[in-house]
Amino acid sequence: MTTCIVCGGDGVVPFLDLGRMSLANKFLTREEKDRHEATFPLVVGFCRDCAHVQLTQHVAPDAMFDHYLYVSSMSDTLKRHLHDLAATMTRRLDLGQDSLVLDIGSNDGTLLSGFRAQGTRTLGIDPAENLVELARQNGVETVTGYFGEATARELVARHGPAALITSTNSFPHIPDLEDFVQGLDIMLAPDGAIVIEAHYLRDLLEQNAFDTVYHEHVSYWALGPMKRLFERFGMEPVAVERLPLHHGQIRVTVRRQGAGLVDDSVARTLAEEREIGLDRLETYERFARKVEGLRDSMAQMLRDLATAGKRVAGYGAPAKSSTLITFLGLGPENIAYIADKSPLKQGRFTPGAHIPIVPPEQLLDDQPDYVVLLAWNFADEVMAQQAEYRSRGGKFILPVPEASVV
Repeated sequence: MTTCIVCGGDGVVPFLDLGRMSLANKFLTREEKDRHEATFPLVVGFCRDCAHVQLTQHVAPDAMFDHYLYVSSMSDTLKRHLHDLAATMTRRLDLGQDSLVLDIGSNDGTLLSGFRAQGTRTLGIDPAENLVELARQNGVETVTGYFGEATARELVARHGPAALITSTNSFPHIPDLEDFVQGLDIMLAPDGAIVIEAHYLRDLLEQNAFDTVYHEHVSYWALGPMKRLFERFGMEPVAVERLPLHHGQIRVTVRRQGAGLVDDSVARTLAEEREIGLDRLETYERFARKVEGLRDSMAQMLRDLATAGKRVAGYGAPAKSSTLITFLGLGPENIAYIADKSPLKQGRFTPGAHIPIVPPEQLLDDQPDYVVLLAWNFADEVMAQQAEYRSRGGKFILPVPEASVV
């Protein structure tokens, strides 16, 4: 694709080619790993017209999201963050028992459980049937499906308009942004607000976090292109916050134009983005060169450890781990296994490389010399949980922003 999904211009220029990859969240059963596994090109481009960073080729959403193994409540850090978001937005918007909160990409209902505790009405929508069932078991009303103009008309007719619409870590997944924002326009109450949380392009570049790139993430958001998108539909960002979650996210509050005062944070963030070059292609070309350097240094570190007879495992099997493992050309011969807390992933194998996933307890049973922290965005939480492993002399390898041992 050379057509930009934000502005419709035809000036999308590829700058980072990570090769062909399996779908990052398709962790395989023992039977599935012996079958043919589809791969797709993973190439990132920059729009010369509006500066939006995006994938140049898309995979059909139902191939990625109809059955999903990432569960929000598995991370204590993320769960606390989402419940804090619920409390914060309830207070800021003065939401009450009649206020409807719609969460798009609601996963297992963790965020909406926080809003329920605040006393609001809640509704979730998510395409993954297995996660919808989990949410319902948790008492969160959830609809199975993709959000857009057609579903918004159905939901608003059944539930009324939403005082608040949230999209946390799902906005980057949307390939048809026009249909999505039209749905927001239909569903949002006249004085309502939209809150978007997503990984922030500035942090991605500063941290060399190339593993955030995978097929689910169609977009890599900065505020400038986001502002341009919403202005096409009579909306505008009114507040921006940078968050430490996942080592760098942005929270943007959007309202209809004129529905609320625009905070100084919007102009300040836009100026900072221009100052550091988020609107220039050469910024991304430099990033691509840094990624290639990281690949070489990380691969060399693992080769040296193998030569020295050291045993290496991994911790955390988020989607980003699939990008890192595949791009570095790793396999079970480099990383014997990956420990992960999620029962949905234990007993399965990573996409592409087919590294087995085991419960975290195996780290203490086996005591490998080194553990590659693939879930590096939760480094503090993981290393605190694995204090016993470290006290016995075990070491963690952080892969970004550059390979290092801690």
